[in-house]
Amino acid sequence: MIESKFEYILTHSYKADLISYLKTHPEDFEEAIILAVSDKQAYSWRAAWLIWSCMERNDRRIQKYTAKIIDILPEIIDRQARELLIILQKMELSDELEGRLFDICITIWKKTGKQPSLRYNAFKLMTGIVKKHPALVTELKFLTETQYTESLSENVKKSVSGMLEEVKKSTDKFKNNQKK
Repeated sequence: MIESKFEYILTHSYKADLISYLKTHPEDFEEAIILAVSDKQAYSWRAAWLIWSCMERNDRRIQKYTAKIIDILPEIIDRQARELLIILQKMELSDELEGRLFDICITIWKKTGKQPSLRYNAFKLMTGIVKKHPALVTELKFLTETQYTESLSENVKKSVSGMLEEVKKSTDKFKNNQKK
């Protein structure tokens, strides 16, 4: 199989050079997205890794791919999934897509043998969704029990605890405003 110019650059350049290239060649952004959602290693995870560094918040060029990104998450390798989760953190999603993503993130989080960085980004997405849908906070609290956190480093555990505390404060404010 013949390697495209963009694929070659993707595997033979440093990140700063890749970012510069994609900014000066926006016509290759579409190829980057297509690679990011494909199963073409070693290009796929690198393309996703590059995209989140070059994209805008809620980037219109990615919007049409959000459902596909969510759908492929359970089937792809950890490092590609991690990079796609980072992309999704920057996107605004419909309630339906958030529901699907929340369920997939729970599945990822519960698999304690997965890469900690993948699990961390899944948890980060879940906290963002819980802030919008406070009724889910109880489920999130359950997911921070020792069985799910013991395989994480101390720094990641602290970060997860911090995110949970932030979500609790956010949902407590929501509940207090509902009572008024």
